[in-house]
Amino acid sequence: MILMQGKIFKTSQEFCIYIDNIVSNTGMNHMEAVLEYCKQNYIDPEDISKMVNKQLKEKIAVNMIEENYLPKRATLDV
Repeated sequence: MILMQGKIFKTSQEFCIYIDNIVSNTGMNHMEAVLEYCKQNYIDPEDISKMVNKQLKEKIAVNMIEENYLPKRATLDV
């Protein structure tokens, strides 16, 4: 259980949903939303690493690929 600014996240899924809500309400990408959340709550991003689940990691990776921070992945034409 993680307590952050009065909000208790019992699971990493709850944190992911919270970040998704920030993204949909602000237009930020997922990485920006996580970093902004950390900034507003005076949290080191390393301290929430255990709350970033596989689903959120994938969304962040997609954002980073779209912004050309990560190389594009090869895709198969099916």
